[in-house]
Amino acid sequence: MQIYLPIAEMPVSILLLLAMGAAVGFVSGLFGIGGGFLMTPLLIFLGIPPAVAVATQSAQIAASSATGTLSALRRNALDLKLALTLVAGGFVGTSLGVWFFAAMRRAGQLELVIVLSYVTLFTVLGSLMLAESLREFWSVRRGVVRPRRRGGEHPAYLGLPFRVRFPRSRLYSSLIPIVGLALAVGFIGAVLGIGGAFIMVPALLYLFRVPTNVVIGTSQVQVLCTALLAVILQATLNGAVDIILALILILGGVFGAQFGAQAGRTLRADLFRFLLAILILAVGLRFVIELVVRPTEPFSLSVQELRR
Repeated sequence: MQIYLPIAEMPVSILLLLAMGAAVGFVSGLFGIGGGFLMTPLLIFLGIPPAVAVATQSAQIAASSATGTLSALRRNALDLKLALTLVAGGFVGTSLGVWFFAAMRRAGQLELVIVLSYVTLFTVLGSLMLAESLREFWSVRRGVVRPRRRGGEHPAYLGLPFRVRFPRSRLYSSLIPIVGLALAVGFIGAVLGIGGAFIMVPALLYLFRVPTNVVIGTSQVQVLCTALLAVILQATLNGAVDIILALILILGGVFGAQFGAQAGRTLRADLFRFLLAILILAVGLRFVIELVVRPTEPFSLSVQELRR
């Protein structure tokens, strides 16, 4: 069953889109991430123009994150104070990202920026997370107990000015690294069409040592708010949001996220980090293949609007 997408200007199978939305929604609920880092590449591989895939995916991210946020609120599994701090920084980063997105689109370099960014970001981050997970598995296997951080010990960046205490996360940190992280995640999310939780979750786990049971819900709040802002800005400034595509992805994503959230409750923390690392690294390697393999159509023609 085919359906025509007006903004993407192409017909696609509605059943295929529903299946993709459900699968990515399941992964989103399982890991507490927006799922955009999977859906955006899948849409691009399907033939959706990168600009439309990135902009439209923000709507699906917002919908899937909304269900995750409500679930975390019911279970009291988030740090609302930390989440609002991340949202503030994320708003600034998202606004800058949408502006950069529009500039690269006008210059005709948006697709190249997206592919190179996915390759660099995903392979590096996935490799680091995988190495950390394997070290932890090896330590547990050998019976080596990881020493706990003593009271008063903390990385230098946590001791910068404007320190704030977050009791729910057992964190006492400067606002500078927290807001800086949120700004970077918001910028990257707007440019690549991802929620950014796949960066936020490991950063809160490894850099700030926030407990795993709080990280997922807290990141969902940040993803929800920044994704909503990205949808509004992409629709009003760039006109790249395909509402029909967004509704189909949302329908499938909300269905799959419910099953993923149930499965994620029984997932061990060490296995959680390992599987997330494998997933991120696999997406990065897929884009590497896209760069090195010769395309079936080396040349293409398109109409460009000239402005005086």
